[in-house]
Amino acid sequence: MTRTPLGAALPDFPWDTLSEAKAKAAAHPDGIVDLSVGTPVDPVAPGIQLALAEAAAAPGYPQTTGTPRLREAIADALGRRHGMTGLTPGAVLPVIGTKEAIAWLPTLLGIRGGTVVIPEVAYPTYEVGALLAGCTPLRADSLLKIGPATPDLMFINSPSNPTGKVLGVEHLRKVVGWARDRGVILVSDECYLGLGWEDDKEPVSILDPRVCDGDHTGLIAIHSLSKSSNLASYRAGYLAGDNALIAELLAVRKHAGLMVPGPIQAAMVAALEDDDQETAQKLRYAVRRAKLLAALIGAGFTVDDSEAGLYLWATRGEDGRATVDWFAERGILVAPGDFYGPRGKEHIRMSLTGTDERVDAAVARLSA
Repeated sequence: MTRTPLGAALPDFPWDTLSEAKAKAAAHPDGIVDLSVGTPVDPVAPGIQLALAEAAAAPGYPQTTGTPRLREAIADALGRRHGMTGLTPGAVLPVIGTKEAIAWLPTLLGIRGGTVVIPEVAYPTYEVGALLAGCTPLRADSLLKIGPATPDLMFINSPSNPTGKVLGVEHLRKVVGWARDRGVILVSDECYLGLGWEDDKEPVSILDPRVCDGDHTGLIAIHSLSKSSNLASYRAGYLAGDNALIAELLAVRKHAGLMVPGPIQAAMVAALEDDDQETAQKLRYAVRRAKLLAALIGAGFTVDDSEAGLYLWATRGEDGRATVDWFAERGILVAPGDFYGPRGKEHIRMSLTGTDERVDAAVARLSA
């Protein structure tokens, strides 16, 4: 038998290439300011921690489909916070973090050897998900660039990681209509939907009735509590959309034993029912964003897009790896834009996920 290791089809893990820049930044006399990875640094709200602790004694297997209360909380929160209508508890599904869900989505939907469209500048896991399923990833932001081909699945991401670009209602309506006309499954990664920064660039879901007219056929929206509620370590995500597609995913995930742990499900309920903790966290990021944005512009950078989300997408017209080194010399670690595709080559991504003290340190170094 000939065995081909699955990892052989995958690109190198991008973060491994930052080791030299990280070492250089860590040598700064005042320590490193790591703004490369979008990992939360603020505490989990006490009510969420309490819900986790109170459910810690549960000895039995959790439900892959999620508890009835969790499914109801997901549907209610998506309607209340993001204006989605027509969601029933059967149209949502908790997942073990959205990275896992994205990476295995084409495989679990039975797409083998087809074509998966991903954004031209994109979170790397979309490409990984396509490759794990033996599919061909096609980078395309324009429907015209896809041409006459009919892909099997299309990932979109608004607000975007890494660029922070927001796709408007009319743009999303065109994409939804195009996908439906061709029978293409449309998957929208909306993990940053609650982190809009500009009044005229409101992030909108594909499940918003202004986009889909209340019809969720062929649509899946991906959501996470990692950023909005600081639950990255909890691996707390969920899918919503087409009842038939959600049911299909549920059936396969049951067989695969892909279950969100019971105590985490209880914590998710607490996070979804408490809008105040989410608002408080957004305000923390807003303050940090304002400081870092001003410092970058003051240091001669151009900040493109960055209308929403947890990142600033910046350039000074040179290879992004050289810019990463420039930041590292000042003790700041950022991500190179080429992590996210060839079109990101001249940019860097700066995360807002530093403590107030570390963000202030970065601002001082950039201002100097």
